[in-house]
Amino acid sequence: MKRQISGKALFGSAIGLLLYVAGGALTHGQTPLAINSARITISGTSNIHAYTASTTTVRVTRAQVEALVPGSNLWASALKPGAVEAFEIAIPAATLTSPREGLDKNMHKALQVTAYPQIVFRLLRLEPQSTTVDGLRAVGVLRIAGIEQEVAFDITTERKGSTLCVRGEVPLVMTDFGIKPPTAMLGMLKTDPKVTVTFEMAVSIPLT
Repeated sequence: MKRQISGKALFGSAIGLLLYVAGGALTHGQTPLAINSARITISGTSNIHAYTASTTTVRVTRAQVEALVPGSNLWASALKPGAVEAFEIAIPAATLTSPREGLDKNMHKALQVTAYPQIVFRLLRLEPQSTTVDGLRAVGVLRIAGIEQEVAFDITTERKGSTLCVRGEVPLVMTDFGIKPPTAMLGMLKTDPKVTVTFEMAVSIPLT
């Protein structure tokens, strides 16, 4: 029987995910979440075939939450306005790989992985979705190839026993980040500048 979770609980759980994704813990003895799996995937198309590239390498470079009161409820404290003071992750661009032969070299060249080795996302805020009771919307700044753009995307969450599954996706346009869509086969293969970035994480949380 599927356990129903309130919108407030899911909101708190997602905030906890953001704070703990690197394996760090908040103060006052709270139990950190454990990441079971994580994957970020870029999907796109060309005039010849569709393609994907993905990585499981995600590193938290900054995570800060206001001090919790000893004995307080984690989620109730984390849900207070302004509780999440900072959150930033970095993805080594060179770890993005595709099962299609020859794609990685062109992709890494387009991303300028030598000059800009990190893809960085900095969270500005989390807010409830306007159309879904239990949904979340993340707003932040994404930096690719040295260029920053503000992005917003919906997050879905589902609790399965002690695991919280979190998924989201955001459409991007390569040229918005100054990236020239890769070509191959002497220009016969041309990629569409529109791509979709999807992330999926499965995180263990204490049962309540």
